[in-house]
Amino acid sequence: MKTLITCAVLGAFILSSSCTGKKEEKTNILAVEETEMDVSSVNILTDQEKTEGWVLLFDGETTKGWRGAHLDAFPEHGWSVRNGELIVEQSDGGESTNGGDIVTDGEYSAFELSVDFKITEGANSGIKYFVTEKEKQKGSAYGLEYQILDDAKHPDAKLYTTFPGSRTLGSLYDLKKSENVRFNGVGKWNTAVVKVFPNNHVEHWLNGVKILEYERGSEAFRSLVKGSKYADPAYNTDGAFGEAPKGHILLQDHGNEVAFRNIKIKELK
Repeated sequence: MKTLITCAVLGAFILSSSCTGKKEEKTNILAVEETEMDVSSVNILTDQEKTEGWVLLFDGETTKGWRGAHLDAFPEHGWSVRNGELIVEQSDGGESTNGGDIVTDGEYSAFELSVDFKITEGANSGIKYFVTEKEKQKGSAYGLEYQILDDAKHPDAKLYTTFPGSRTLGSLYDLKKSENVRFNGVGKWNTAVVKVFPNNHVEHWLNGVKILEYERGSEAFRSLVKGSKYADPAYNTDGAFGEAPKGHILLQDHGNEVAFRNIKIKELK
């Protein structure tokens, strides 16, 4: 009797005439429908966000508003737009050796930036800000970096110049370690937020939790720079590292597949 009742209840929910095989099929269909629904609701701004001054930096369909770092156009390879995602493609794991970094057309000084990202296993990437492109160098363009990393699998998580943990997920790369990190996991969406206030107070957030803060241009910040790889004169030829009055937003090509979506910014006054 218990078996018959169970089958009847399940049948009512999955519209099936038996208790075997059909439940899994229906669940899979629902999963597809939910994924499609999620895709249709991303890369858009709500009316409230528009009122608050948010602007989309990625429309979900094109690369409009972006170009290659140190280039006049978007890279011809190494990046793609698929299913509403801006994707840096897998290559050799090297820094800017494939398509290269991409930067926004616009420059920003005080802002709140929000970016959804999804990493593959062992991936390395980053979101940089105050990127001026004034340097003449190979590799990734210079800028303050919100580190994106699979801490469990990528060796960079254990590397640092002076400050232990300063190359882990959410950290201010090689300068300051993130704390209270709540990572949703590899293959899942996470939301990075960078807030730069007009007084140069800066905050990194991950999935709704503040994970570090600092004062750009302060003596404490300059001490961090002196203890980092950015103390090298090459990073300071056109002014003190990280202290430019404005700069581009950058998404990094570090040779691993990483997807981005819901990229939006609000300028602060």
